[in-house]
Amino acid sequence: MATIDITNLRKEFGDGNERIVAVEDFDLTIQDGEFLVFVGPSGCGKTTTLRCIAGLEDVTEGTIEFDGEDVTDRRARDRDVAMVFQNYALYPHMTVRKNIGFPLRLSTKKSTDEIDDEVEAIASMLGIETLLDQKPRELSGGQQQRVALGRAIIRDPQLFLMDEPLSNLDAKLRSTMRTELQELQTELGVTTAYVTHDQTEAMAMGDRIAVMNDGELQQVGTASEVYRAPENEFVAGFIGSPSINLLTADVDGATLRGPGGFAYEMEDPSLVEGHDRIRVGVRPEDLELDPDGGMPSEVTVVEEMGNENFLYAVMGDIDITARIESVIHPEAGKTVTFGFDEEDLYLFDAETTEAVKTKTGETDVDYDQYVQPSH
Repeated sequence: MATIDITNLRKEFGDGNERIVAVEDFDLTIQDGEFLVFVGPSGCGKTTTLRCIAGLEDVTEGTIEFDGEDVTDRRARDRDVAMVFQNYALYPHMTVRKNIGFPLRLSTKKSTDEIDDEVEAIASMLGIETLLDQKPRELSGGQQQRVALGRAIIRDPQLFLMDEPLSNLDAKLRSTMRTELQELQTELGVTTAYVTHDQTEAMAMGDRIAVMNDGELQQVGTASEVYRAPENEFVAGFIGSPSINLLTADVDGATLRGPGGFAYEMEDPSLVEGHDRIRVGVRPEDLELDPDGGMPSEVTVVEEMGNENFLYAVMGDIDITARIESVIHPEAGKTVTFGFDEEDLYLFDAETTEAVKTKTGETDVDYDQYVQPSH
């Protein structure tokens, strides 16, 4: 295990006037034993950052330290890290047994019997002990991913680096593997940095989430922190599914006025003092059908999800999404009106996009009352 300190990281690609900045002014500490997830849209710099940590990319500026030791210029093979890639990178001519054991055969003087014992123990942990004599082409995607994980685990590294390892799996298997990866990382206790473009995956898996955009770190925090208290409009819009509803409103004293007849009277007008215009956000689950609400919207589609419905509508030129009860089925073309509580309101500066107000209210529940006493 290791604590990873990244300071003032900058990574450029290209030569002369064709320089492209992939990562800029990046500062982050990954705690010992933490499962940290990098998330952001394609091209935001998350994989480049991971490759810099691994030593697969040279750093243009800045430092990377493992447990206080500078490894910025150290070769990848000397960093004691193990990577798991999107494409699994298994050797097609080797059996599962040989694929998993390959790192030990390459780097240790352990006997064949000792290596086989370790391979079998790890295969049992991953539930692939019956596949040891098969080759990758005979395996499903999930089985191949487990083999790739086994090959990483057997190295007993101080750091796991995972680059979108589940993206080739179908939705159900991806969900299963998410849980298995979390349980495995908890059992092993190895510091892990994980890259994904899927914000749902990031929120489900990470102890903390590092949200990136355009090569810059936007916010680091728990799933609850980045969801309820985004530091800027990008984080609010990227985290959450369906996405937050956003619109621009004019500030008229205590009243916010926006497109399509949007009007909202602020209970605490001090929040918008000094602003002529403000960006307003409300998450889909916080919208309520309310005849006295200030968001008249024309229904376009209702998606039935079983336990709830997603209602899509337009308010002026703004698309609106709401999560409503499964028994409610407004017809397309009908006008409905939404309302919301002020504690659920998000406000962002119209110029800087920085957060002015995020979601407030009680968040912590005393769960001890639900825990059965041990005997």
